Amino acid sequence: MSSQVDEQTRLKQEAAEKALELVEPGMTVGLGSGSTATLWIKLLGEKVRDQGLKIRAIASSDDSEKLGRSYGIPFTSFEETKSLDLTVDGADEVAPGLALIKGGGGKLLREKIVASASRKFVVVADGSKQVERLGKFPLPVEVIRMAEPLVNEALRELGFTPKVRTNKDGSEYITDEGNLILDCSGLLLDNPQAMAATLDSIVGVVEHGLFLGMASKALIAEAGGVVERTK
Repeated sequence: MSSQVDEQTRLKQEAAEKALELVEPGMTVGLGSGSTATLWIKLLGEKVRDQGLKIRAIASSDDSEKLGRSYGIPFTSFEETKSLDLTVDGADEVAPGLALIKGGGGKLLREKIVASASRKFVVVADGSKQVERLGKFPLPVEVIRMAEPLVNEALRELGFTPKVRTNKDGSEYITDEGNLILDCSGLLLDNPQAMAATLDSIVGVVEHGLFLGMASKALIAEAGGVVERTK
């Protein structure tokens, strides 16, 4: 099991290294969240700290910003800049057409905000994240606490089995914006676009983990090397 984990980490590192090649001096970049994005932030931070790379960044999570600042990466905000040149982030599932499920780390709202403001949104992942249909990985849906029972019922009517996300100690997981997450399993998505539209129409849903038509390319690390996938 350990060797399998080590191999997966090595593949993620390869994808992160390939994504680093896309960064140019003077760029404003979006820092994603999760294990592969964390590797990329460290590589990026080393170039800023050790080689004087001049960039500015906006992070999709408090954790990513804290990590970036530890390397001396300077940060900006959407008040100062309305668009990003490049965002690099991971994904929980990558399907044909670069349809994604994201949010396993609980940062889906900010991740989608950052991705939507990016001229180029690049996904980094290892080969295990590739699927033919989205849905084996539970779809995260961020909800306002007051509406959770109502949204939960609406999701069940759609065929999902929703479960309120909890921390290891059993307490409710609270997002950076103070909301709950329902992890929705039990349904493979034949038409992700239609499902996204349905979820968007449910009152009380803040955001969901379907990232559709957003990624410019995916860098997928497999045993034979990094494969570049486009739409």
